[in-house]
Amino acid sequence: MIPFDFEYYKPETVEEAVQLYIELNEKGIKPLYYSGGTEIISMSRAYNVHTEAVIDIKGISECNVQKLMDNKLIIGAAITLTQIAEANLFPLLTLTVQRIADHTIQDKITLGGNICGTIIYREAVLPLLVSNSEVIIAGPNGRKQVLLKNIFDKKMKLACGEFIVNVIVDKCFLSLPYLHIKRTKSDKIDYPLVTIAALKDYNRINIAFSGICSYPFRSPMVEDCLNNTNLSSNIRVNNSIDNMPDSILNDIVGSADFRKFMLQKILIEVLEKL
Repeated sequence: MIPFDFEYYKPETVEEAVQLYIELNEKGIKPLYYSGGTEIISMSRAYNVHTEAVIDIKGISECNVQKLMDNKLIIGAAITLTQIAEANLFPLLTLTVQRIADHTIQDKITLGGNICGTIIYREAVLPLLVSNSEVIIAGPNGRKQVLLKNIFDKKMKLACGEFIVNVIVDKCFLSLPYLHIKRTKSDKIDYPLVTIAALKDYNRINIAFSGICSYPFRSPMVEDCLNNTNLSSNIRVNNSIDNMPDSILNDIVGSADFRKFMLQKILIEVLEKL
């Protein structure tokens, strides 16, 4: 049970959702957009989230699409991880979401909810970053279509009243050679010590990480180090690790030294397989 009362709205269109947000915000009620709701519910129970209103976007048809159209894969923000895995239109994304939580929870977590969440791992964003995906964002100033990497910096940089409607992936990325590796402390389903998602695009490896730093990321500098074929594999791997964008996580899940050890082995595997 959520330990506080709130108003619940379920609009049928993007425009209705945005208008609701504007009206509620003007009344001093700062609402939350709600798709899967797993994180909002768990954070509310821990008294880390409080709101007087939620706007449920699951009733919006545009947020529930998952289809190939005009050489693009379009996935709505309210599509669940289970639906993504069952459709298997983007194999790298399928592998990634199948290792996020257990099957019961995957049926509730949505793509938009995962990539916009506050939990530091947000692994579903990794395949989207390496495939140069775009997002359609709606808000008080209308709609815009932007590269995900231009609006995802440690987390989604959404302005007040904005939410993700769709994710768009160019069809060419769906059939590229790919690799997903996740290492956990114990169970197959657990928070990652290291997760990587990688694609080989025109003989260059695109790679994104979760679990290494306190946020998921794709780093051009790390990729340049990893793709420098003038150097040996070991040097490429060590240079990549030396150029991580932030300090390596050291927490209850795993020490920084252990994460670094795992990362070295994973990057060697990436070079061998891609």
